[in-house]
Amino acid sequence: MSVEAVSAGAILFRNTRGRREYLLLKSRPGDWEFPKGGVEDEEELQQTAIREVQEEAGISDFRLLDGFRRDYNYVFQAGGKTIHKTVHLFVAKSFEASAELSEEHRDLQWRDYEQAINTITQDGPREVLEAADAFLEEYDDGN
Repeated sequence: MSVEAVSAGAILFRNTRGRREYLLLKSRPGDWEFPKGGVEDEEELQQTAIREVQEEAGISDFRLLDGFRRDYNYVFQAGGKTIHKTVHLFVAKSFEASAELSEEHRDLQWRDYEQAINTITQDGPREVLEAADAFLEEYDDGN
C-alpha cells in the first residue's frame, strides 16, 4: 500500500561577513536537510514552510522570497507502508544571526554554498540548493 505525503519548508540563508550562508539541520537518521515538515490541516504550502522554520530552527525574523519554489520527491518505508513524499521548498532570508536546535534534529550548521552542497547527502535537496543559489545570484531584494 502506497501513501502520499506532502511537506514544505525553506532554504534559509543569511548574509554574514559578505557571504551567503545556508542553514542545514541534521536529522535523527543522520541526513543533512533544510527546515521542513508535513502540511497540517488546511495550511497553504508557504504557511507550512514558515511554521517549520520557526519550529525547527527557532527563527522568527525571516522572509520568504517571491519567485522561487522547487519540489523533489522520494519514497521510504514506515509502519509497513510505502510513503511517497513530495517536498516543496521555498527560499527565505533570515534576519537573525543564530538558530536554535529543535528536539527533531541532532545538529545545525550555517554553511556557505560549497560547504552546504558537499554536506547534503540526498540528491533532491542538493539539486534544489543548486537552483536556489542560482536564483539568489540573480535576485535583488534592494539590500
